[in-house]
Amino acid sequence: MKGKAWKFGNDIDTDIIIPGRYLIYTDEKTLAEHCMEGLDPEFNKKVKKGDFIVGGTNFGCGSSREHAPIALKGAGIVAVIAESFARIFYRNATNLGLPLLEAPGISEVISNGEEIKVDLEKGIISSESGKEYEFKKLPPFMLEILENGGLIEYLKNKRG
Repeated sequence: MKGKAWKFGNDIDTDIIIPGRYLIYTDEKTLAEHCMEGLDPEFNKKVKKGDFIVGGTNFGCGSSREHAPIALKGAGIVAVIAESFARIFYRNATNLGLPLLEAPGISEVISNGEEIKVDLEKGIISSESGKEYEFKKLPPFMLEILENGGLIEYLKNKRG
């Protein structure tokens, strides 16, 4: 995976990812139009399919709404890379097929707008400058869930 890094700080909660007033919607397109608008009102116009979000600690804290990872996926985000994640957000994102990658110290070494490459299998993030950073590799079963587009599709394919 290769794309631009959109950098945000610590404690990015689900209300920041998708404000509560938009919870009446469930489709990716509508939610994506309002993704991260509290921090960057133009985010949905700048982000491209294949981009990443890079965050600090406790990314996805707050409510347990599934709308937040849906909005990120709808905006084109292919993975969120952060130092740590709120557990319920981690579970929701995985269930919906959005990879969350834990990389201690990543928010200090990746710049906003920087092109990065992510190798899920090797657990490596490569920056424009050629530097490489490791992230906590995902177990094979989780990679399989993500490759299937989320838990429901994974289970459907398992029943086969």
